[in-house]
Amino acid sequence: MSSTAIVNQVRTEKDSLGEKAVPAEAYYGIQTVRAVENYPISGIRAHPMLIRAMGMIKKAAALANRELGLLDERRAEAVVRAAEEVTAGKLDDQFVVDVYQAGAGVSFHMNTNEVIANRAIEILGGSRGDYSILHPNDHVNFGQSTNDVIPTAMRVAAILLLEELFPQVERLSRAFALKGQEFDHILKSGRTHMQDAVPIRLGQEFAAYAVAIARCREQLKHAQDTLRELGLGGTAVGTGVNTHPRYQTLVVRHLSEVSGQQLIPTKDMRYAMQSNLAMAAASSALRNYALELIRISNDLRLLSSGPTTGFAEINLPALQPGSSIMPGKVNPVIPELVAMVGFQVVGADIATAMAVQAGQLELNVMMPTMAWNVLHSAEILKNTTRQFAALCVEGITANEDRCRRYAEMTEQIVAALNPYIGYAKGAEIAKEARRTGKTVVQVARERKLLDEKLLAQILDPRRMTEPAPPLEEARQPKAETGGKKPAPAKMRAQSTKTAKKPQRKKKLSKTRRR
Repeated sequence: MSSTAIVNQVRTEKDSLGEKAVPAEAYYGIQTVRAVENYPISGIRAHPMLIRAMGMIKKAAALANRELGLLDERRAEAVVRAAEEVTAGKLDDQFVVDVYQAGAGVSFHMNTNEVIANRAIEILGGSRGDYSILHPNDHVNFGQSTNDVIPTAMRVAAILLLEELFPQVERLSRAFALKGQEFDHILKSGRTHMQDAVPIRLGQEFAAYAVAIARCREQLKHAQDTLRELGLGGTAVGTGVNTHPRYQTLVVRHLSEVSGQQLIPTKDMRYAMQSNLAMAAASSALRNYALELIRISNDLRLLSSGPTTGFAEINLPALQPGSSIMPGKVNPVIPELVAMVGFQVVGADIATAMAVQAGQLELNVMMPTMAWNVLHSAEILKNTTRQFAALCVEGITANEDRCRRYAEMTEQIVAALNPYIGYAKGAEIAKEARRTGKTVVQVARERKLLDEKLLAQILDPRRMTEPAPPLEEARQPKAETGGKKPAPAKMRAQSTKTAKKPQRKKKLSKTRRR
C-alpha cells in the first residue's frame, strides 16, 4: 500500500456532538480533530516540556488508581507504558492542538488522553479508536479534570525548565566573576547619567554584573519552590469529586517519584484551583532576570562601542560580518540578541499577568496562555544565557590603556578633594579644567591648594575606587593657615560637634536633679 493511501485512510469516531473522520494512523481522536479545526491560530504547538509533564501526570494517576483498586492491573499497565512513551517524547508529533486555545486547556488535555488511550489500546492488542478496550475519559482520565491536570502540568513543566535554566545562569554569573578578577587592576572612568563620574575599576563593574545574575538565580529558585504546591486531585472545582479520599496524597507522591522533583499536595484545593499566583511568580522572576540581562547587554554595547569613535573600553568577540555595505564592520550581535529576547520575555510576562488576573470564581480558563508564555520564556532565556556566556562574556578583552586614559581625564576626580578644600573650590577647579582643557591635577597643582606629594596621593584614581579615610597629613600653604596644619573639613565638623557636647551634658544633669 502506498504512503498516500495510508495518509488518505480515515477512521470514524463519535462524541456527544456527532461523528467525525480521524486520520487512521493518528493516535489522537475526535476531540483533537475538532480543536484543530477550531483553533488554526499560530501554527505553534504545545511546548515539549508541557507534553512531558502531561505524560508524567497520567502515569502517576494510573499508578494511584491501580493502588486504590480503581483501575484494573491490565489497563493500568498499558496506560503507564503509553504515558512513559509520551514523557520520552516518542509521540510528540501527535500533539497537534495550537497553543492558543479556549476552554482552560480542555483541547490539549483531551489530545493527551486520546493519544495515551490509543497507544495503550495498541499495547493491549487492539486497534486505534476501539475505545471499548480502553477509553480516554473513563480510564486514562479517571479521577481527573482539566481543571486540576492543566495547572499541575504547567507547574511541573516550569519546574523542570527552570532546572535546565539554572546551570546556564550559574555559568553566566561565573563568567562575569572571572572577568571581574581578570580586569580588577584596570582603572577607568565611572559614568552616571551618561556623564563622567569618579573612577572605578573595570573589574568592579564586571563583579557587580556577576552579583546581579546571582541574585536573579535566587529569585528564580524561590519562584520554582512556589510552583511545587499542587492541586492535583481537586478535579472540577477543587472539591475532589469522583476521587478516592487517599487519591490526592497518592497521586502527588507518585508524581514526585516520576518527575524526580519534590512536590507537595496543597492544603486547600479550592485555592489551587482559583489562583495561579505561582505562575505569576515564575513569570515575574523570569521577567526580572530578563531586565537585568537587557541592562547588562546594553552596558556591554556601550563599553565596546567604536572601535574608533566610541568608548572602546572593551572588545567583544567578533562573530560575523555586520554590514552588507560597510566592509569590515562587526556588530555586538550577542548583546543585541540578549536585549531582544529580554523584550520578548517582558511582553510575555504582561500577557501572563493579564491571564492570571482573569480567573473567575472556581477556575481560571486562561491557563493555556500562561503555560505557553512562561515555558517559552524559560526556554529562550535558557538558550540565550548559554550563548551570552559562551560567545560573548567569556571572550571579552579590555583596552587597558584607553580605560586608564579616561580615568585620568575625568574632571570628577575633583570629588576626592572635597574633604580638604570643600565642594565650592572643587567646583571652581572642575570648571577651570573644562574651560582650559587642562586636567584637574594640573589645575590643582597650579593653585597650590595642597602639598604636591599629598595632592598626588589624594588624586590617585586607584585610591578613589574603594573606601579610604582622609589623609590627615594633608595641609594648605602656610600663607593661608599661618603655618598651622588644618584638619580635613569632615574632621573639623566632628571637632565642632564634640566641643558642644559638655554643654548638652550639663543641661541633662540639671534635669535629672529636678
